[in-house]
Amino acid sequence: MQTQLGPTSNRFISQRLRLNYVDWGNPDALPLILQHGGRDHCRNWDWVAEELRHDWHVICPDLRGHGDSEWSPEGNYAMDAFVYDFAQLVHALGYEKVTIIGHSLGGNIATRFTGLYPEKVEKLVNIEGLGPPPQIRREAEGKSIGERLRKWIDDKRKASGRVPRKYATRRDAYQRMKEENTFLTDEQARHLTIHGASRNEDGTWSWKFDNYLNIWSASDTSTDDIIHLWQAITCPILMLWGKNSFASSPASDGRMAHFPTARLIEYENAGHWLHHDQFDRFVADVKSFLS
Repeated sequence: MQTQLGPTSNRFISQRLRLNYVDWGNPDALPLILQHGGRDHCRNWDWVAEELRHDWHVICPDLRGHGDSEWSPEGNYAMDAFVYDFAQLVHALGYEKVTIIGHSLGGNIATRFTGLYPEKVEKLVNIEGLGPPPQIRREAEGKSIGERLRKWIDDKRKASGRVPRKYATRRDAYQRMKEENTFLTDEQARHLTIHGASRNEDGTWSWKFDNYLNIWSASDTSTDDIIHLWQAITCPILMLWGKNSFASSPASDGRMAHFPTARLIEYENAGHWLHHDQFDRFVADVKSFLS
């Protein structure tokens, strides 16, 4: 029998949005959900999925406003909307229990989901996915609700007038991808660009994400309540951090103390996308943890 060359695309409905996910086959195996981060897309997991598909039923969703999922008409990209979408995916697929790998925003979503439904998660791999450090969050929470809401309104208005960046050719978009992450190989950048950009009516190319994504909600769950969610997690957690990343390590900012079941590995010569930057080491660590 011919082996499957790639994943199949599917849709599910969440809060009236048609959201995309790709399925790598092997449906009799245990489910493994790979959740991408902000301004990314589900096909950034292709290399990881190829390594894990023979032992797992790998599912890779596109977040709302990303990839081939629909954009929220009102620009709603608050964390509670993302967490609902993730919970809806698990519910729609009928899984009693899942294992999750989440990167950045996707890791933040998956970690909150795991704290909400600890009985539904077998294991969790979190790649730089805890959101801003507590001191930054508490500084924002120290402002009045009026200040926070006025800033949110101003930011939304600015986003509404922002025109998606257009590239004359897909090659130009590829060059921008290479500039964004200098650790990427040419082949990685090419693949991510092919699946991450779409052609506009005028023949130019733009990235597959909504400009409203960059607006942080003024009414997100409080830091104390998020910590309570973290502390409710019962499954084993593998946390992975790149030493060249902009994201602060939970070992240095105190967040590891809230995860009694977690182990942290920090990667040399890796940035925020460490699963691309140190792929072989990443796959070995993940396979060891999941087995």
